[in-house]
Amino acid sequence: MPECGSLPLISFLILPMQRVTRLPLLLDTVCQKTPVNTAAYRATTQALKAISKLVKKCNEGAHTMERTEQMCSLQNQLDFGKVKNFPLISTSRWLLKRGEISLSPTEDGGIFRKGSGRGICYLFVFNDVLIITKKKSEENYAVLTYSMLEHLTVEKIETPDSPTGLGRSSHLFRLTLRKDNEGKPEEVILAAESRSDRARWISALMHREEKETSTAEKGALQQVEITRAYLAKQADEISLQQSDVVLILNQEEGWYLGERLRDGEKGWFPQACAQEITNRNAVERNVQRLERLRIETDV
Repeated sequence: MPECGSLPLISFLILPMQRVTRLPLLLDTVCQKTPVNTAAYRATTQALKAISKLVKKCNEGAHTMERTEQMCSLQNQLDFGKVKNFPLISTSRWLLKRGEISLSPTEDGGIFRKGSGRGICYLFVFNDVLIITKKKSEENYAVLTYSMLEHLTVEKIETPDSPTGLGRSSHLFRLTLRKDNEGKPEEVILAAESRSDRARWISALMHREEKETSTAEKGALQQVEITRAYLAKQADEISLQQSDVVLILNQEEGWYLGERLRDGEKGWFPQACAQEITNRNAVERNVQRLERLRIETDV
């Protein structure tokens, strides 16, 4: 309906939670405008500390519940067949990215060896394991193999010559499984539909190699302000509200990979939803706010 801004029902159901997560920003602003060394300032900082801890617990609780429900659903959709079953359900596991992608077997790639046929596989990338499947139906998948992320190597391929069957416009990368579910090595060349799609797959597959960026390092990162709300459509995307400030970690072909300043959540979103913050004073204030919010949240 036009009165609802053509937004889906879910965007209204999550409004109460969204408002709670923005309270630390409100209290931080109050702290900045309250004279230091006063009773009011001490009360405000205590309130900021309390609400930050509450928001952190809310976020962790919501994430744990969502992830557990998702793991239960996916466990029922995966058919391991002759492949050794993998216990997917865990409160410490979550989905980073899923989707179809073109593959090209290599000479000695085991189940992906040449002669086994080229086509489409369906990947499930979790924070600790990759499961490679073939789609059986709209909601069921036959597992081909799986490997822990610590046993993966990902290499971007920059070449004008695409393997036969993948198309000249393919954006390739090599995926090496040093140890699959049987302890054997596997190798396959995958073809994404665009540079941004390839960047997102590589980012998910290399999740375990990401290093936490210090506050000082974050001060040098590009910052953007969200000018149009965005609702995440895939597991590796992030939902954003208008006026959110985001630190940019990577960008590729119309997409940003960013970290939301108010809570540290990371994900991809369209560049068209954001405008770069160029005022140096505003950038420095945001970095200072980031540091204060992290200190209060981690107590």
